[in-house]
Amino acid sequence: DVEPTLAAKTPQRHERLMRDAEQLCEWLATHPEDRRGATGAVRKSNRTDNDSAKMATSKGVIQGYTGVAAVDAAQPLRGATTMITADAGYHNEANLRALDTMSVEALIADRDRRKRDECFATQSRHRQGAHQLHDQTATPTTSTPTVFTTADFTYGAEARTGVCPAGKSLYRSGGNRKTNNHFGAHFRGAKRDCGPCPLRVQCLRTPDTTPMRNIAIFHGRVDTAELTLTARMQARIDAPEEREAYGRRFATVEPMLGNLRAHKRRDRFTLRGRAKVNGQWTRYCFVHNIEKLAHAGYAA
Repeated sequence: DVEPTLAAKTPQRHERLMRDAEQLCEWLATHPEDRRGATGAVRKSNRTDNDSAKMATSKGVIQGYTGVAAVDAAQPLRGATTMITADAGYHNEANLRALDTMSVEALIADRDRRKRDECFATQSRHRQGAHQLHDQTATPTTSTPTVFTTADFTYGAEARTGVCPAGKSLYRSGGNRKTNNHFGAHFRGAKRDCGPCPLRVQCLRTPDTTPMRNIAIFHGRVDTAELTLTARMQARIDAPEEREAYGRRFATVEPMLGNLRAHKRRDRFTLRGRAKVNGQWTRYCFVHNIEKLAHAGYAA
């Protein structure tokens, strides 16, 4: 049959949109509370697939699903001494509290872990660009000079004194103050020194309104008994031995995901609805496991 013209399709499309709008208005009128989320805000849904959700990815925000996999490094079942590691998507106080209640050993990264790890200090240079050798490190501009950090200030632990980059002495305003679960010494500059200082633009983020610089030199955390589970997990995962244990997670779970996405080309779901998508994801994982058994000599 000959494809209808655009003019012929327009009335049909208009009729379909009006019918869909009437259905939506009827549902909203009969389900006023179902639109409210846990915080009371209006939740947005997808008419085509209400089970899907908006997810932030490296390609932008998409409407879809995420596949969740549990991979073991040695034993097929979790035992009393098994440590669970998970990425930042699972890091929240409720999850940590549940693990603590069940006495399950776990390392779950928080969203700022890579910012605190020197191994990822240059990761921005290696983001994929037009060419694999493309360096995406931001080029500093002369219009906005870099503000001095705490490392640019000199601190004498024994004398408990501080000196700013301009060579002026800093006055101690607190010896053991607690800030964000850390103990530290606080210093500030003098108005007579900071006012006419030629380095104000590099020292203060708002030099026009801030009279003097304040810095804090931290020397330890508060007692772990006073910390939240989130803060305690951050302290654990930053420790060298725990950081090494968490690093082994990449070699455990990523090969499985890479096999499905790169080798098997299973990088998207083609069905709708949670039940169907879950069945599709289970089949993907089943293929991976069958392949492992075959390579291990279990093939008939």
